[in-house]
Amino acid sequence: MVRPRSDHPTPAELEVLKILWEQGPLSVRDVMHHMNGRPDRAYTTVMSLLSVMHDKGLLERRSRGKAFIYSAVADEHRTLSAMLSDLVHRAFQGSSSALVAHLLEGENPSSEDLEEIRDLISKYRRDKELR
Repeated sequence: MVRPRSDHPTPAELEVLKILWEQGPLSVRDVMHHMNGRPDRAYTTVMSLLSVMHDKGLLERRSRGKAFIYSAVADEHRTLSAMLSDLVHRAFQGSSSALVAHLLEGENPSSEDLEEIRDLISKYRRDKELR
């Protein structure tokens, strides 16, 4: 059965995007170097992945000598927000509170994490009031 096309990056594509968002434009070999824990991927596999991502409009590439340098076209904040929104709607029927409750139960956050979450909620409320 063929997997339906998603508007969101696959896990492998997201791994590459995270590397490029953090490191900036890189060659295939440089992307491979930053793929921690994945030494089993061949150069041609990573090159094919980057080429597919370019064809999908997630990356742009420019020629540098005999190699291509790839950079992310997809904006980090917009991409992650869209993925999270999709998850909230598909898995939690659009309920942000259900997502947070599930996350808190499953992750057992530290006191520091909980304090940071409280601070983020307070900042969100303040920012929303200013709009």
